Amino acid sequence: MRFTISREKLQEGLAAVASAVPSKTTLPVLANLLVQTTEKGIRISGTDLDIAVSTEVTADVEAAGAITIPARKLSEIARELPPAPVKISAAGDQRITLECGRSKFKLLGLPKSEFPSFPAVKFEKALRIPSGDLQKLISHTAFAASTEESRPILNGVLWELRPEHMRMVATNGHRLAKMDVPVKMASAPSSDLIIPPKALEQIRRLFPAEEELEVAQGENHLGFRSPFTAVYTRLIEGPYPSYDQVIPRDNDKYAIIDKVAFTGALKRMSVVASDQTHRIRLSFNSGMLKFSVSTPDLGEAQDELPVRYNGDPLDIGFNAAYLLEILRYMPTEEIRLTFKAPERAATIEPEGWSDSAKYLCLLMPLRLVD
Repeated sequence: MRFTISREKLQEGLAAVASAVPSKTTLPVLANLLVQTTEKGIRISGTDLDIAVSTEVTADVEAAGAITIPARKLSEIARELPPAPVKISAAGDQRITLECGRSKFKLLGLPKSEFPSFPAVKFEKALRIPSGDLQKLISHTAFAASTEESRPILNGVLWELRPEHMRMVATNGHRLAKMDVPVKMASAPSSDLIIPPKALEQIRRLFPAEEELEVAQGENHLGFRSPFTAVYTRLIEGPYPSYDQVIPRDNDKYAIIDKVAFTGALKRMSVVASDQTHRIRLSFNSGMLKFSVSTPDLGEAQDELPVRYNGDPLDIGFNAAYLLEILRYMPTEEIRLTFKAPERAATIEPEGWSDSAKYLCLLMPLRLVD
């Protein structure tokens, strides 16, 4: 195998696949990238067996072939190379030579035959989905997935595909994020897929919003493909909790709040909130929202903010860290909070959002201890 590639194209290809390479592995070949020549250049691939990423970059190929190269060392070398064409060649299936300007490196690789094959996903009947719509769903919901391993199903994001719309839902049992985007997929069968957030992050990072993606399902894998890049992920198996039952329909009190001012007050209060519960008391009255925190070993704090509130006075406790995270993903300057009672779930929605997408977050309250 022998090819010449620009330093920038090499760095671009390595950056795309590097995060799919595990930092620690008992299988040595997983610490390597598979580099193989194609008609247009080279294809670089990496996998941790749950997620696989491959991308094609242009290069001048003199002799076809394939080999695996240590990912970390290749990335570190590429980062320090001078701005000149990079020549890479492999003699046999283990020795790699890399030359750039006056620099010359020799690395030991592993044969292509040891690299795991990609999941069997057939793209002949693939769905075509605008990348921008998918990016929007991922960036507004994936943050709410659980990171605890006690309920593995909540470590994934539910992706519901329907002929008229697609929806993503993520929850950790205390907070929930749900977004719907209208799409036209008349021929598409309805399906519910549970995807690891790490794979969704690759999709959000690698595919430009203006591209159209092909999405195809294998036995327990999902593949996403654009003209140059492909991402494959293992699906999480099992039924997702029936989240619809926890979304309140009868919340009769609501507040309209300025997002920036609300975020600022919550951050100030968080300084003296408990490191365990992050609990903050919110007291809603017509025209005013009062914040209060009391942590025995830290101290107390109060603040207040003018709001538009409709309903009887209400005191409710929230985990400020969860509330701040939800606010970070709200796409409007004002937000709408709805309540029923201090022990019932509250909803947070963008106020005055003109987008065709529908977005709702839910937050379970914390018990207030007087």
